[in-house]
Amino acid sequence: MKTTRKTTSKHWMILSALIAMGGAVQTAHAADFEDFARVISVTPQMEQINVPRQDCRTEYETTQRYRQPERQAERSNGGAILGGVAGGLLGSQVGGGNGRIAAAAAGAIAGALVGDRMDNNTNSNNNYNNQSSYETRPVRQCRNVDSWETRTNGYAVTYEYHNRTYTTVMPYDPGSRLRLHVALTPRP
Repeated sequence: MKTTRKTTSKHWMILSALIAMGGAVQTAHAADFEDFARVISVTPQMEQINVPRQDCRTEYETTQRYRQPERQAERSNGGAILGGVAGGLLGSQVGGGNGRIAAAAAGAIAGALVGDRMDNNTNSNNNYNNQSSYETRPVRQCRNVDSWETRTNGYAVTYEYHNRTYTTVMPYDPGSRLRLHVALTPRP
């Protein structure tokens, strides 16, 4: 008989524990439902944001451009010959006898040098002018400029539910009614 009493009391203990747990499980469930509240006011929440942008303009720049000559100008002997003849003629007009011959020779040499320089410097100057030119080209200049924009980052919503007033921040304007998720849980 001792074994039956122990078994029966164990059963009562297990049974009462299950009943207690069942009651605890029932009280843990909450009542959830959807309802609507009346919106009292909606205030946009504004913030200033810097959105830098580029400010560009076109300026014109003039540069000198050097070109290589297509071919080197050949030296001319014509200026030296003409200068030598002219110098010899002028020199022969000065002095007399052997002095006249020496003056003619000196005049021919000086005339040849002057004629050569004049003729070949003109050719090289023409060549120099052909080597350089000026060109104007557009150059784009840009810089970053601060650009401040005002943006809405949410809405402060004040609403009334069961004669109580609440305020929350929402990402959108809910309009005149606010849908609520209501969860009722009894206090222990």
